[in-house]
Amino acid sequence: MSVAAIGIIGKTPQPGRSKTRLATAVGEVAASELSACFLRDVAAAIEAVPEPLGRRGYGVYAPAGTEHIMRQLLPATFGLLLQTGDDLGHVLLGATRALLEAGHDCVLLVNGDSPTLPTRLLVQAVEALREAGDRMVLGPASDGGYYLIGLKHPHRQLFTQIAWGTETVARSTCERAAEIGLATTLLSEWYDVDDIQTLRWLQDELAGRSTRFRGGGLAAASRAFLGTVPQLDL
Repeated sequence: MSVAAIGIIGKTPQPGRSKTRLATAVGEVAASELSACFLRDVAAAIEAVPEPLGRRGYGVYAPAGTEHIMRQLLPATFGLLLQTGDDLGHVLLGATRALLEAGHDCVLLVNGDSPTLPTRLLVQAVEALREAGDRMVLGPASDGGYYLIGLKHPHRQLFTQIAWGTETVARSTCERAAEIGLATTLLSEWYDVDDIQTLRWLQDELAGRSTRFRGGGLAAASRAFLGTVPQLDL
């Protein structure tokens, strides 16, 4: 049976080291707690992918020595993979290679900062990768990056000379795929929660006030935590 690897890319939540932009607005402890909630919620979205489709979740984490924290946050069925490399491109390429070498037929790498990521997008990505021929699946994010990349082969060209952290990331990645003749399937746009503005987007979505993002996941952990913090109350 073919089994897709779905890896969550993220730093282990630790006060002062997690969600630093968000921490300037909500404090280091709250930012770390939110990061932990986001990981739990993305993991729940992965677990909701129907088992007959064939999938296994992974936490692709850093830094080394924090495995015990990730084990507490993620489902027992998840594997753990330490991030390698000194920039995001190296991390993504290394994780793709390692998970394919582990015997998976395809790899999806998802951002750990999208707590309402709809399971249906993960299903669409796996189904697209299972089509004949080599291809890339990309989920463009609202900030110009991407919340998901799916591959069958570790194409180095997709991860080198990319201006990470800018609004050109998704576009540049698609251009690079076209240059090497790699078919691309684009998913619907979604968003990452990185700062106070996008946290408000999350609050609006969870409260049913969003006109931009609809049909997202329950985000049970994030919803529960936000309801306990007065200054962040929905």
